[in-house]
Amino acid sequence: MTQLPRLHWSTLGDDTGGLEHRWAALWDVSVDRGTSPALAPKDVDLWVISAKGAWPPPELNRMMAEVAALPILLGLQPEAPPLDSKTLSEWGSLGSVRWGVLGPEPPMPGLRPRSGTTTQLSASQALAFGLVGTSAAMQDVLARARSAAATRATVLLLGESGTGKEVIARAIHRMSADQAQPFVAVHCGAIPDNLLESELFGYNKGAFTDARKDTPGKFREAHGGTIFLDEVGTMPLGAQVRLLRVVQEREVQPLGGGAPVKVDVRVVTASNVDLWKKVQDGSFREDLFYRLEVVPITMPPLRARREEVPFLAQHFLNRKAREHGLYPKALHPSVDPLLMSLPWPGNVRQLENAIERAIVLSGKRPVLTREDFAFLAERMSELPAESTPKAGWTPLPADAFTSQSAAAFGMDLPAEGLDLNQVVSDMEKTLMLQSLAITRGNKKRAADLLGLKRTTFLEKMKRLDLEDPETAEATDPA
Repeated sequence: MTQLPRLHWSTLGDDTGGLEHRWAALWDVSVDRGTSPALAPKDVDLWVISAKGAWPPPELNRMMAEVAALPILLGLQPEAPPLDSKTLSEWGSLGSVRWGVLGPEPPMPGLRPRSGTTTQLSASQALAFGLVGTSAAMQDVLARARSAAATRATVLLLGESGTGKEVIARAIHRMSADQAQPFVAVHCGAIPDNLLESELFGYNKGAFTDARKDTPGKFREAHGGTIFLDEVGTMPLGAQVRLLRVVQEREVQPLGGGAPVKVDVRVVTASNVDLWKKVQDGSFREDLFYRLEVVPITMPPLRARREEVPFLAQHFLNRKAREHGLYPKALHPSVDPLLMSLPWPGNVRQLENAIERAIVLSGKRPVLTREDFAFLAERMSELPAESTPKAGWTPLPADAFTSQSAAAFGMDLPAEGLDLNQVVSDMEKTLMLQSLAITRGNKKRAADLLGLKRTTFLEKMKRLDLEDPETAEATDPA
C-alpha cells in the first residue's frame, strides 16, 4: 500500500469544517486545533497554517530554524481577501511560505522549500536575549543556537571564560517552546566532588548520614525545561557515568536506591577547556563526550569580534546605570577605538566589569572619557607576552591617555600662514558635532558639555549651518 504524504494543519482555533476528511484522499492529515501553534511533527511534508492577521504568532518565530526547511501553506477562508505583499513578506520570514484558499480541493503535493539559509536573529531579537550578534562569528553562533532551540538536542558550548556561554544557554531556553518551564544552572566546578552526584541526581532519605529527607536533585527540578551544566569538564569520572545514563536513557537513579525516575529535560553543557584533550588523557569519558557533542557551539573570544565592542559597551552602560540608579551616561567617541584595541583576556565579562567600574568612579560627570579607562591599559601592559594576542592588537603608547588635548588641538603654524577664524570655526563645529553625538542629539545636554547656554548653542548651530534653529526648537527636548 502506497504511503500518503503527511499534512499537518494548525487551525489556530478556527473550525475546520470537516475539510481534513475531504483531503484524506491525497494526504495523511493531522490537525492541531489549539489557538497557539505547536511545532509540526518531524516527518510532515506540508504544514498548513490558518492565516489570521498580518503577523505570524510569536510561537512561530521561535520555531523559525526548524520550519525554514518545511513548506508552509497559509490557509485563507473563502471569503477572505488575498494576502497583500507586506503581509506575505512578514509571514514569508518563516521560510517557504505560500498562500491559498481553504476549500474542498486538497492542497497539491510537491511544494518545495525555497533555497537559502535560515534567517538570522535580528539585532533587536539578539539584544532581547542579552546578546549582540553583528559579527559573522556571532551570527553563526546565533544561527546554531536557534536551530538547537527548535529541537530537544543536547548542546555543548565551548569557549574561553567570560565569552557568554551561560547567556547563550539561557537564550536557547528562551527561544524554545519550553521557555515557560524551569531553567536550572549548575556550576559543576563550584560543587565538591563528593556532593556533586547528590546535587544533580538527588537522593533518598537515609542514603548517607545527613540525608534526612528525599531530595529530587537538579535534573528533576529541571523536568520539562533545560538544565545547564557549566564546567562539565571538572566532573569526576563517577559522576560522568551517571550523567551518561541520564543523557542516554532520560532517567535519573537517585542515590540510596529506589526505582529510576524518568526526566524530560534538555541538556546544555559548557566547558572552557578542550574536552577532546581530556578524553585523550583519560580524565573525561569518550562515550559521554560524543553524547554531549550533538550540537557543538564555539563561542568566539571578544578579541575576535572587535566590531561588537562599542555595541556591548553601550549595552552595559545603559544596564549598569539603571542597576545603580544613576542618570544615563554616554561614552566619548574617543573611547570606542580604545576599547576595540584592547585584547580583553577576560572577554565580555571583563568588558562589563570595566564599564561598571568606570560608571561608579566617574561621579556626576555625564560623559565617560579615555581617562576613565586608563586602568585597562595599565593592566594590559602587565600581561605576560604569551597571554597577549599577537594578531590584530597593538599596545597603546604610555601617554595615550594624557596627550589627548595635545593630539586634538596641537598644531604647527604653516609657513604660508592660515585663516585663524576658519580654523576656530572648524574646531567649534567639530566640538559641537561631538557633543551632539555624545548626547544623542539632546541639545540641552550638548550645550552643558560645552559650558554654553542652550540659546547660545542654538545660535552657534545656526551660524555654523548645522541645523535650522526653528526645527531644533520644535523637536529638541528641553
